[in-house]
Amino acid sequence: MTSTVSDSVLLTREGAVAAITLNRPDRLNALDLAMWHRLGEVLGEIEADRSLRAVRLQGAGSAFAAGADLAEFARTRATTADAEAYGRVMVAALHKLRDLPLPTVAMIRGACVGAGLEIAIMCDLRIAAEGSRFGVPIQKVGVVMPWPELGDLIDTVGRATALEILLEGRLFDAAEAAAKGLVTRVVPPERLEAEVAECLRRLTEGSPHSHRLHKRMARRLADPHPLSAEERREAYAAVESADYREGLAAFVEKRKPGFRGE
Repeated sequence: MTSTVSDSVLLTREGAVAAITLNRPDRLNALDLAMWHRLGEVLGEIEADRSLRAVRLQGAGSAFAAGADLAEFARTRATTADAEAYGRVMVAALHKLRDLPLPTVAMIRGACVGAGLEIAIMCDLRIAAEGSRFGVPIQKVGVVMPWPELGDLIDTVGRATALEILLEGRLFDAAEAAAKGLVTRVVPPERLEAEVAECLRRLTEGSPHSHRLHKRMARRLADPHPLSAEERREAYAAVESADYREGLAAFVEKRKPGFRGE
Protein backbone atom coordinates (compact mmCIF):
# COMPACT_ATOMS: atom_id res chain seq x y z
CA MET A 1 0.00 0.00 0.00
CA THR A 2 2.10 2.89 -1.26
CA SER A 3 -0.58 5.48 -1.99
CA THR A 4 -4.35 5.61 -2.22
CA VAL A 5 -5.91 8.89 -3.28
CA SER A 6 -9.41 10.33 -3.51
CA ASP A 7 -10.33 13.95 -4.03
CA SER A 8 -10.85 14.62 -0.36
CA VAL A 9 -9.11 11.88 1.65
CA LEU A 10 -5.51 10.81 1.09
CA LEU A 11 -3.92 7.63 2.37
CA THR A 12 -0.15 7.26 2.16
CA ARG A 13 2.34 4.94 3.78
CA GLU A 14 5.49 6.13 5.53
CA GLY A 15 7.31 2.98 6.56
CA ALA A 16 5.13 1.28 9.16
CA VAL A 17 2.91 4.37 9.57
CA ALA A 18 -0.32 4.95 7.64
CA ALA A 19 -0.97 8.67 7.14
CA ILE A 20 -4.56 9.83 6.56
CA THR A 21 -5.03 13.40 5.33
CA LEU A 22 -8.40 15.15 5.22
CA ASN A 23 -7.89 17.06 2.00
CA ARG A 24 -10.31 19.94 1.38
CA PRO A 25 -8.05 22.82 2.40
CA ASP A 26 -10.19 25.35 0.51
CA ARG A 27 -13.07 24.44 2.90
CA LEU A 28 -10.83 24.02 5.97
CA ASN A 29 -11.34 20.27 5.50
CA ALA A 30 -15.06 20.43 6.32
CA LEU A 31 -16.41 16.89 5.92
CA ASP A 32 -19.12 16.05 3.42
CA LEU A 33 -20.92 12.72 3.12
CA ALA A 34 -18.52 11.46 0.46
CA MET A 35 -15.62 12.05 2.83
CA TRP A 36 -17.26 10.02 5.57
CA HIS A 37 -17.75 7.14 3.13
CA ARG A 38 -14.15 7.38 1.96
CA LEU A 39 -12.75 7.67 5.49
CA GLY A 40 -14.47 4.39 6.38
CA GLU A 41 -12.99 2.73 3.29
CA VAL A 42 -9.50 4.01 4.07
CA LEU A 43 -9.69 2.72 7.64
CA GLY A 44 -10.74 -0.67 6.31
CA GLU A 45 -7.64 -0.74 4.09
CA ILE A 46 -5.45 0.11 7.07
CA GLU A 47 -7.02 -2.54 9.27
CA ALA A 48 -6.38 -5.19 6.61
CA ASP A 49 -2.65 -4.37 6.36
CA ARG A 50 -0.92 -6.37 9.10
CA SER A 51 2.47 -4.76 8.38
CA LEU A 52 1.36 -1.34 9.65
CA ARG A 53 2.20 -0.27 13.20
CA ALA A 54 0.51 3.13 13.72
CA VAL A 55 -1.71 5.75 12.10
CA ARG A 56 -1.33 9.52 11.82
CA LEU A 57 -4.42 11.59 10.99
CA GLN A 58 -4.12 15.21 9.91
CA GLY A 59 -5.75 17.95 7.87
CA ALA A 60 -4.31 19.55 4.77
CA GLY A 61 -3.42 23.21 4.88
CA SER A 62 -4.12 25.43 7.85
CA ALA A 63 -6.81 23.38 9.64
CA PHE A 64 -7.41 19.91 11.03
CA ALA A 65 -11.12 20.02 10.15
CA ALA A 66 -13.62 22.82 10.60
CA GLY A 67 -16.62 20.52 11.08
CA ALA A 68 -19.24 19.05 8.78
CA ASP A 69 -20.03 20.68 5.45
CA LEU A 70 -23.27 22.45 6.30
CA ALA A 71 -23.69 23.54 2.68
CA GLU A 72 -24.85 20.03 1.74
CA PHE A 73 -27.20 19.54 4.72
CA ALA A 74 -30.26 20.81 2.85
CA ARG A 75 -29.75 17.88 0.49
CA THR A 76 -28.22 15.16 2.68
CA ARG A 77 -30.02 15.84 5.98
CA ALA A 78 -33.36 17.28 4.93
CA THR A 79 -35.54 14.64 6.63
CA THR A 80 -35.30 12.37 9.66
CA ALA A 81 -34.59 9.42 7.36
CA ASP A 82 -31.87 11.39 5.57
CA ALA A 83 -30.26 12.39 8.87
CA GLU A 84 -30.35 8.80 10.14
CA ALA A 85 -28.71 7.51 6.96
CA TYR A 86 -26.04 10.21 7.14
CA GLY A 87 -25.48 9.42 10.82
CA ARG A 88 -24.98 5.72 10.15
CA VAL A 89 -22.18 6.46 7.70
CA MET A 90 -20.59 9.02 10.01
CA VAL A 91 -20.71 6.87 13.15
CA ALA A 92 -19.45 3.83 11.25
CA ALA A 93 -16.34 5.76 10.20
CA LEU A 94 -15.82 7.29 13.65
CA HIS A 95 -16.09 3.95 15.43
CA LYS A 96 -13.90 2.17 12.88
CA LEU A 97 -11.24 4.76 13.74
CA ARG A 98 -11.87 4.33 17.48
CA ASP A 99 -11.67 0.55 17.28
CA LEU A 100 -8.60 0.19 15.05
CA PRO A 101 -6.16 -2.22 16.71
CA LEU A 102 -3.29 0.13 15.79
CA PRO A 103 -2.32 3.17 17.88
CA THR A 104 -3.67 6.35 16.26
CA VAL A 105 -2.38 9.92 16.55
CA ALA A 106 -4.24 13.09 15.56
CA MET A 107 -1.89 15.89 14.50
CA ILE A 108 -3.91 19.05 15.09
CA ARG A 109 -3.31 22.56 13.84
CA GLY A 110 -5.83 25.31 13.25
CA ALA A 111 -9.55 24.59 13.50
CA CYS A 112 -10.57 21.29 15.13
CA VAL A 113 -14.26 21.93 15.39
CA GLY A 114 -17.52 19.99 15.33
CA ALA A 115 -17.12 16.83 13.30
CA GLY A 116 -13.38 17.51 13.16
CA LEU A 117 -13.23 17.35 16.94
CA GLU A 118 -15.27 14.15 16.88
CA ILE A 119 -12.69 12.58 14.58
CA ALA A 120 -9.83 13.77 16.78
CA ILE A 121 -11.24 12.28 19.98
CA MET A 122 -11.54 8.90 18.28
CA CYS A 123 -7.73 8.88 18.06
CA ASP A 124 -5.73 7.44 20.96
CA LEU A 125 -3.34 10.41 21.16
CA ARG A 126 -4.11 13.98 20.17
CA ILE A 127 -1.18 16.35 19.77
CA ALA A 128 -2.09 19.96 19.05
CA ALA A 129 -0.20 23.07 18.10
CA GLU A 130 -0.60 26.19 20.19
CA GLY A 131 -3.06 28.43 18.39
CA SER A 132 -5.40 25.58 17.44
CA ARG A 133 -9.09 26.17 18.09
CA PHE A 134 -11.65 23.70 19.43
CA GLY A 135 -15.39 23.51 20.02
CA VAL A 136 -18.72 22.10 18.84
CA PRO A 137 -20.88 25.12 17.91
CA ILE A 138 -23.78 23.10 16.50
CA GLN A 139 -26.34 24.89 18.70
CA LYS A 140 -25.89 27.88 16.38
CA VAL A 141 -27.64 25.97 13.58
CA GLY A 142 -29.94 23.78 15.66
CA VAL A 143 -28.10 20.52 15.01
CA VAL A 144 -28.38 17.86 17.73
CA MET A 145 -25.49 15.45 18.37
CA PRO A 146 -26.82 11.87 18.08
CA TRP A 147 -26.57 9.37 20.92
CA PRO A 148 -23.42 7.48 19.80
CA GLU A 149 -21.44 10.67 19.21
CA LEU A 150 -22.65 12.24 22.45
CA GLY A 151 -21.62 9.10 24.29
CA ASP A 152 -18.13 9.31 22.80
CA LEU A 153 -17.80 12.95 23.84
CA ILE A 154 -18.98 12.18 27.39
CA ASP A 155 -16.55 9.23 27.56
CA THR A 156 -13.74 11.65 26.67
CA VAL A 157 -14.49 14.67 28.86
CA GLY A 158 -17.34 13.73 31.23
CA ARG A 159 -20.99 14.80 31.27
CA ALA A 160 -20.58 18.31 32.68
CA THR A 161 -17.82 19.32 30.26
CA ALA A 162 -19.62 17.73 27.30
CA LEU A 163 -22.71 19.80 28.09
CA GLU A 164 -20.61 22.94 28.54
CA ILE A 165 -19.11 22.39 25.07
CA LEU A 166 -22.47 21.72 23.42
CA LEU A 167 -24.66 24.24 25.23
CA GLU A 168 -22.31 27.22 24.98
CA GLY A 169 -20.99 26.38 21.53
CA ARG A 170 -17.97 28.62 22.03
CA LEU A 171 -14.52 28.05 20.58
CA PHE A 172 -11.52 27.73 22.90
CA ASP A 173 -7.77 27.35 22.64
CA ALA A 174 -5.46 24.34 22.85
CA ALA A 175 -4.55 24.92 26.50
CA GLU A 176 -8.21 24.75 27.50
CA ALA A 177 -8.73 21.74 25.25
CA ALA A 178 -5.91 19.98 27.07
CA ALA A 179 -7.37 20.91 30.46
CA LYS A 180 -10.71 19.42 29.36
CA GLY A 181 -9.06 16.18 28.19
CA LEU A 182 -9.75 16.76 24.50
CA VAL A 183 -6.03 17.02 23.76
CA THR A 184 -3.23 14.90 25.21
CA ARG A 185 -0.33 17.24 24.39
CA VAL A 186 0.17 20.86 23.28
CA VAL A 187 3.36 22.03 21.58
CA PRO A 188 4.58 25.18 19.77
CA PRO A 189 3.49 25.18 16.11
CA GLU A 190 7.03 24.82 14.84
CA ARG A 191 7.44 21.67 16.97
CA LEU A 192 4.23 19.92 15.96
CA GLU A 193 5.50 17.70 13.15
CA ALA A 194 8.67 16.72 15.02
CA GLU A 195 6.69 15.93 18.18
CA VAL A 196 4.26 13.73 16.27
CA ALA A 197 7.14 12.02 14.45
CA GLU A 198 8.82 11.22 17.77
CA CYS A 199 5.54 9.91 19.16
CA LEU A 200 5.05 7.67 16.13
CA ARG A 201 8.62 6.39 16.41
CA ARG A 202 7.95 5.28 19.97
CA LEU A 203 4.67 3.66 18.95
CA THR A 204 6.13 1.76 16.00
CA GLU A 205 9.05 0.49 18.09
CA GLY A 206 6.67 -0.96 20.69
CA SER A 207 4.98 -4.34 20.68
CA PRO A 208 1.94 -4.44 18.37
CA HIS A 209 0.56 -7.28 20.49
CA SER A 210 0.80 -5.08 23.59
CA HIS A 211 -0.77 -2.11 21.78
CA ARG A 212 -3.63 -4.23 20.49
CA LEU A 213 -4.46 -5.67 23.90
CA HIS A 214 -4.22 -2.33 25.72
CA LYS A 215 -6.60 -0.71 23.25
CA ARG A 216 -9.12 -3.54 23.49
CA MET A 217 -8.89 -3.75 27.27
CA ALA A 218 -9.31 0.01 27.72
CA ARG A 219 -12.39 -0.09 25.50
CA ARG A 220 -13.80 -3.10 27.38
CA LEU A 221 -13.53 -1.28 30.71
CA ALA A 222 -16.10 1.23 29.44
CA ASP A 223 -18.62 -1.64 29.45
CA PRO A 224 -20.24 -1.93 32.90
CA HIS A 225 -20.69 -5.70 32.64
CA PRO A 226 -18.32 -7.70 34.91
CA LEU A 227 -15.17 -9.08 33.37
CA SER A 228 -15.17 -12.80 32.70
CA ALA A 229 -12.45 -15.09 34.05
CA GLU A 230 -11.13 -15.43 30.51
CA GLU A 231 -10.94 -11.67 30.09
CA ARG A 232 -9.14 -11.27 33.41
CA ARG A 233 -6.60 -13.87 32.31
CA GLU A 234 -5.91 -12.20 28.94
CA ALA A 235 -3.24 -9.76 30.11
CA TYR A 236 -1.36 -12.49 31.96
CA ALA A 237 -1.58 -14.78 28.95
CA ALA A 238 0.51 -12.23 27.03
CA VAL A 239 3.60 -13.89 28.55
CA GLU A 240 3.01 -16.67 26.02
CA SER A 241 3.17 -14.31 23.03
CA ALA A 242 6.06 -14.13 20.58
CA ASP A 243 6.35 -10.39 21.24
CA TYR A 244 6.91 -11.01 24.95
CA ARG A 245 9.61 -13.58 24.29
CA GLU A 246 11.29 -11.29 21.78
CA GLY A 247 11.10 -8.31 24.13
CA LEU A 248 12.76 -10.20 26.97
CA ALA A 249 15.45 -11.62 24.68
CA ALA A 250 16.21 -8.16 23.28
CA PHE A 251 16.50 -6.75 26.81
CA VAL A 252 18.96 -9.44 27.86
CA GLU A 253 20.96 -9.11 24.63
CA LYS A 254 20.93 -5.29 24.81
CA ARG A 255 19.43 -4.80 21.34
CA LYS A 256 16.26 -3.38 19.85
CA PRO A 257 13.44 -5.92 19.69
CA GLY A 258 12.05 -7.07 16.36
CA PHE A 259 8.38 -7.37 17.24
CA ARG A 260 6.03 -9.18 14.85
CA GLY A 261 2.74 -8.54 16.60
CA GLU A 262 2.24 -12.16 17.59
